[in-house]
Amino acid sequence: MSAVTLQDIVKRFGSFTAVHRTTLEIPEGAFVTLLGPSGCGKTTNLRMIAGLLDPSEGEILIGGKRVNDVPIHKRNLGLVFQNYALFPHKTVAENVAFGLKYRDVPKSEIPAKVQDALELVQLPNVGDRYPKELSGGQQQRIALARAIVIEPDVLLLDEPLSALDANLREDMRVELKRIQERIGVTTVFVTHDQSEALAMSDLIVVMSEGRVEQVGKPEEVYNTPASEFVANFLGASNITEAQCIEHGASVVVEDATFGKVTVPAAKAPNLTGTGKAKLVVRAEKLLLARDAAPEGVISVPATVETVDYQGQAVRYFVRVGEAQLQAINMIDERPFAAGDAVNLHLRPQDCAALPG
Repeated sequence: MSAVTLQDIVKRFGSFTAVHRTTLEIPEGAFVTLLGPSGCGKTTNLRMIAGLLDPSEGEILIGGKRVNDVPIHKRNLGLVFQNYALFPHKTVAENVAFGLKYRDVPKSEIPAKVQDALELVQLPNVGDRYPKELSGGQQQRIALARAIVIEPDVLLLDEPLSALDANLREDMRVELKRIQERIGVTTVFVTHDQSEALAMSDLIVVMSEGRVEQVGKPEEVYNTPASEFVANFLGASNITEAQCIEHGASVVVEDATFGKVTVPAAKAPNLTGTGKAKLVVRAEKLLLARDAAPEGVISVPATVETVDYQGQAVRYFVRVGEAQLQAINMIDERPFAAGDAVNLHLRPQDCAALPG
């Protein structure tokens, strides 16, 4: 059963169309991420689900019931925003209890529910403090506790981690996923951060310019991108112009860099026949080596132009004929240096292909 359904949703602001005919099924209990750059329509979709914006066309269903005309306070949704939106003059316990007071929860039951929510976010002893006395990460947990204490049908998270520093963001994304899995609430998460989306999601909805580019599991959208936009937005990709010269049980494409490459048909789902195509090679699938390639592996000579040292890994920019490619490799001993002659190794099964 779908917890949330968007049916042909359109949102216009004057003459500008922010969302173009979005149709989407969000499964019950799933963690679904709307991913894309600023201005792609992801937050607009979230705000329409919440009831903060009305769609110009289409229908929104929550639990199978149309909610277009249902006000936000009657949709039983939990909301967490980027700025936390905590009341500075209320204690933590009062902040968490705020939504319960409007849901006919007996006063005698509120303290226990608040304490349960604080324990779930691992802050059981801060109820008598004020938001200003807490760190950013703690405030984020309190905002989450306030959203889940009402036992919402759907939890909506709008870039909730973007105000945190990098290390705290990584800790919080693990914690957020743990909490979501424990309580089993359907969650819609908005972010522009691909690593957050890949790490946390059951399903990723990749958006661009108000349109849905692809919907799938993290490994599907990463390894089998449906468009050049998806290939570029999720991770670092090398995309070369090619020709599809065979189309059947396997797909054979040929380009000027790697020659003939046999791509699994499952990784070229949108190619419908021979002709112009594009070969997609993820940067981490290109291996720099001094040795010859083993059997079944494509090898082309290259020259290292730039070395981008990243600690455990290094990103190389290498020259192969007229093409500059990037490769991300783990470091065993020392990285290659600019000017080094190397061989680029590529397994055909690690490639994907798109229509040209």
